[in-house]
Amino acid sequence: MLIVVGLIIAFILVLILSNRRTRSCRWRADRRQDGEAGSCFNCMTCGAQVFTSTGKPPLDCVANSPKF
Repeated sequence: MLIVVGLIIAFILVLILSNRRTRSCRWRADRRQDGEAGSCFNCMTCGAQVFTSTGKPPLDCVANSPKF
């Protein structure tokens, strides 16, 4: 019984603390394309390609953002 309660609490915490903006994104670093624009990341879910200056994956999903 204690294990079940612990699992339920853990599941609720994951739902609360997870970032909904990137929940479906699966970012992978592509070091071959790193350069002056920054570190390159590709989303395995939607195919988006993003360059970041921090060296970390993006915090927001760019699949539905407008293309310029």
